[in-house]
Amino acid sequence: MPRYALLVEYHGAPFAGWQRQRDQPSVQGTIEAALAKLEPGPHTIAAAGRTDAGVHAKGQVAHCDLARNWDPFRLSEALNYHLKPAPVAILACALVADDWHARFSAVERRYLFRLIARRAPLTSEAGQLWRVNHDLDADAMQAGANHLLGQHDFTTFRSSICQADSPVKTLDALRVEVLQRTIGTEYRFHVRARSFLHNQVRSFVGTLERVGAGAWTPDDVQRALAAKDRAACGPVCPPQGLYLAGVGYPDDPFTHI
Repeated sequence: MPRYALLVEYHGAPFAGWQRQRDQPSVQGTIEAALAKLEPGPHTIAAAGRTDAGVHAKGQVAHCDLARNWDPFRLSEALNYHLKPAPVAILACALVADDWHARFSAVERRYLFRLIARRAPLTSEAGQLWRVNHDLDADAMQAGANHLLGQHDFTTFRSSICQADSPVKTLDALRVEVLQRTIGTEYRFHVRARSFLHNQVRSFVGTLERVGAGAWTPDDVQRALAAKDRAACGPVCPPQGLYLAGVGYPDDPFTHI
């Protein structure tokens, strides 16, 4: 059975998350239903990361095994036709080796979190950013973020229901970008690591927002990390500003598309 890699984009608002749910809509279930329109199912696809309810993706990667030899472009076009009207799109498709795996072959995940500081509610971008109504100090947030770089025990920033075998992870990048907008200021948190703990990025951003607001100092982030105690974490921010931005592989299947 040929195996295909899928580059997937989606708006997470209508879904209970990536993972298939018995009685709630999911991104996985939506794509598997579209595959069943092309070939008799059931189908089970695997993804690079299981995003939570309300979390978006610009570069999620999944793989599927099919009976037919599909032209990758035609497969992506057919899936996009059957995915309508769900806010899910197959950006690209590639034939990969039988042992290639969207999750286990990955060597890095990249997340983006978008936060906006403005008084007025969001309208056209509602559900796509986290809005706060106070100014933030980007330099202070970056100083706090720098304490998180490298290999650490991230128990403080790990959900109590996280199923990872170990809280020890290596954070390769956490960069704060500032975009001045006509109304308000947008802060983008670019985060990169081989793998993440459950709610780790949202715990980072919620904590750093407290630093930017002046409620915490940058050194408080270091103390929270050293505590290895979930109770020492700042607030976990809401999911709507979080995007799975991309997944890295030693041999990217989409490079030549």
